[in-house]
Amino acid sequence: MQINRNSDEKKHCKITSGTKEWADHNINCLIGCHNNCRYCYAKIMAKRFNRATDKTWQNVIVRKDVIQKKYRKFNGRVMFPSSHDIFNFPRIKESCFTVLSNLLESGNEVLVTTKPRLSIIQEIDELFGQHQERLQFRFTITSKNDRLLKFWEPNAPNFHERIKSLKFAFRKKYKTSVSIEPFLDYYPQALVKYVEPYCTESIWVGKMNYIPRNDISKRDTPFYEQIRRNYEPTHLKEIYYQLRNLPIIRFKDSIRNILNSISVKYNYTRIS
Repeated sequence: MQINRNSDEKKHCKITSGTKEWADHNINCLIGCHNNCRYCYAKIMAKRFNRATDKTWQNVIVRKDVIQKKYRKFNGRVMFPSSHDIFNFPRIKESCFTVLSNLLESGNEVLVTTKPRLSIIQEIDELFGQHQERLQFRFTITSKNDRLLKFWEPNAPNFHERIKSLKFAFRKKYKTSVSIEPFLDYYPQALVKYVEPYCTESIWVGKMNYIPRNDISKRDTPFYEQIRRNYEPTHLKEIYYQLRNLPIIRFKDSIRNILNSISVKYNYTRIS
C-alpha cells in the first residue's frame, strides 16, 4: 500500500490549541466515559464542578438531543467523539453509530478518535465503508506497557487490541493516524517506531496536562512520580530532537509550549 502522509494534515496542524489542532468542529453524544482515564480533562472538569465522581463518570448518559439532530455539511473536518469513546454496549454503540451516520450522510469529513476496540472498528468498516474517502481513524495508543495502560486508562483496551485495530484499518486502506497523548512510556520513541508503518497520515505526541499532587495513595504515588519525570523540560527536548525529522510526527501544543518557554529562557530556536 502506498502511503500518502501529506494530504489534509498540513492545514490542520497550523491550528495550535486543544481540539482545534485536529479538527474544525467536534461532536459528542455521551456524557461520561466508561474508559475512566485518570487524566481525562472532561472527567476532571465534571468532578471539579460536582457533576460526577470517578464512579458515576463511568455510568454513561446518552444525549438524546445530539442523537436526534440532523447535521449539515460543516466547513472543515469534524472530530467524533472528543470527550468520550465508542463502546460495545448496544445502546451506546447504536447512539454513536447514529451520529456517525448522520455526519457522513451529510457529506462531512469525519475524524473518528478512539481507544479502539477491534469489533467496533470492524463494524464501522462494515456499515460506513462506502464513505472511506471522508473517514479517518485516529487511534489513541499511549503505551506499549499494559501495566501502565491499566493504571491510567482502567477500562480501555490493552495494547494488543489497539494495535490489531490499527492494522485492520490500515489493511482496509483507511486514512490512519495515532495519538500518543499523553505518552506514558519514558521513551515514546519505541512506540512511534512500532506504529509508524501502519499510519498513513500522522503520529501525534503529547504530554499529560493535569497531574494532581494531592490525595494520591501511597500505592499510586510511584506512577505519578514517574509521569512527572516523563515531562521534565530537558527530557521533552531530548524526545523532540530525536523525533522531529520524521515527516509523520506532530507535537501537540502541550509539548511545544513548554519547549518554546525553554527557547525564550535559553535563546534556543522556537518550536513551530
